[in-house]
Amino acid sequence: MTTSGECIALRADGLTKRYGDLVAVDDLSFAVRRGEIFGFLGPNGAGKTTALKMMCGLLRPDAGSVEIAGRPLVAGRGAGASAIGVAPQNAVFWPLLTCREQLEFVGRSHGLTAALARERVAELLAALGLQEKADQLGRTLSGGMQRRLNIALGLVHRPEILLLDEPQAGLDPQSRVLVRDYVRALAGAMTVVITTHDMEEAEKLCQRVCIVDRGRLLALDTVAGIKRQAGEGDRFELELNVDLAAALLPALGELPAAPAVVVKGATLCFAAAGGNELLARVLRVVAERGLGLVQLRMRRATLEDVFIRLTGRGLRE
Repeated sequence: MTTSGECIALRADGLTKRYGDLVAVDDLSFAVRRGEIFGFLGPNGAGKTTALKMMCGLLRPDAGSVEIAGRPLVAGRGAGASAIGVAPQNAVFWPLLTCREQLEFVGRSHGLTAALARERVAELLAALGLQEKADQLGRTLSGGMQRRLNIALGLVHRPEILLLDEPQAGLDPQSRVLVRDYVRALAGAMTVVITTHDMEEAEKLCQRVCIVDRGRLLALDTVAGIKRQAGEGDRFELELNVDLAAALLPALGELPAAPAVVVKGATLCFAAAGGNELLARVLRVVAERGLGLVQLRMRRATLEDVFIRLTGRGLRE
């Protein structure tokens, strides 16, 4: 996971949280490097939000610990909390204060001078596309704008670590791009931990990701590394000119590194790592049997493919 020489911004060691018979977070351990964008991924009910609350000191773990830059974080105490900024999944803001007023209030509450707070607020309003709404009440903003304001409130005191819980929720495509680009620009200067269901967004943004389910860690690595560990490869679909695809299965099974093939009528579907060589052999088998190829479709394996393989296809509450 990490080497001894790396600078760790956040470390979770054996985090556990129970609610009666339900173990929401189960002996969860991982480390986030300083300056990286780290994806914390899992299906509904995986324990992501509970773990995030323990990581920012809002919830006391039943077992385990959290360290921020080597300093213990204790729930309910101020020490270490100022190093963390949080944008929760459900937007939290003051409906009867303007955007500028609430951002300046949060900045001053974290010890910024009035001048520094005004400077920081102006920077965030511009960066997150809220400058034209600076003097409007929070309750008058659209849902997407409230979401962007929520993110700005977590950033105003320049925290060492920013925790974003589903930051893309409720955003229109333009806002998604704006937030993504802004978060990407934070890499190196700030440590960002993102919980999300959006695998495509995580793949675009995160240098490393971990996948959790039922409170336990399933995988942690770069996206490419997790794909290698999970054995995920390119996806191929070969549509033939006759409905005889099943007749090819014995011949395909004799190939070196034979893939697991699914037959759908006249279409062969399979996945394989380093699949170009294997594809050439499959096409040779097709040609030897005098079958015509109608269409060939190929796509790279995605983080979503790995996620589904590790966590299953069952629906979650």
